Amino acid sequence: MNKVGLYFGTFNPIHVGHLIIANHMVENSDLDEIWMVVTPHNPFKKKSSLLGNHHRYELVYKATEKYPKIKASDIEFKLPQPNYTAHTLAHISDKYKDKEFCLIMGEDNLKSFHKWKNFETILEHHQLYVYPRVSEELLETSLDQHPKIHKVEAPIIQISSTMIRKGIKEGKNIQPMLTKEVWNYIDEMNFYRK
Repeated sequence: MNKVGLYFGTFNPIHVGHLIIANHMVENSDLDEIWMVVTPHNPFKKKSSLLGNHHRYELVYKATEKYPKIKASDIEFKLPQPNYTAHTLAHISDKYKDKEFCLIMGEDNLKSFHKWKNFETILEHHQLYVYPRVSEELLETSLDQHPKIHKVEAPIIQISSTMIRKGIKEGKNIQPMLTKEVWNYIDEMNFYRK
C-alpha cells in the first residue's frame, strides 16, 4: 500500500522552506510521496489575507512539478467549509482505498494537537510525522511517546509566508526564498504588492 504524507497549509505563498521540509520528510522516512494539500480556509486564520484558492494551488503546482514524490492537492476545495483535518482524512481515505494516509505537521502544531477537532480519531487511524520547530510551549505528555507519532530529524526552517508577503509589499528582494516559477507567477500577477 502506497504511504502518503499529507502536508496541509494555506501556502500563501509556498516557499523554499515548505519544499525543503516536504522533500526531507519523503526522503528520510518510509513515506512514498507527499501531497501538499492547499487549504481553502483555515478556521484559525483571517480569510481576507489569502490569495484565491486557484492561485495558491497554481503556485504549489508550479513549485512541486519538478519533484516526482511531491504533488499539489486541491482535495479540500470540494469539501464543506471550514475544513477540519479529521473530515478531510475521512474523505480522502474513503476516496483512495489503495493508499495509507499520514499527517505531516510541525512540532508547534503537535503541541496544540490535543485541541484539534476529533484528534483522538485522527490518531486512531493515522500516523503523524513531525518535523522540528522552534517553540516555547511544552508538549502534551500523552503525545510525547505515542506509538503513532514519529519525530523526523529535519532542518529547522525559519522562513514564513508572512515574512515573504511583507517583503514583497515593502519592495524587498525575496526571490531566494521562492522557486523561480513561483516568483515569476507572483510577479506577473502583481500579488502581495498592496
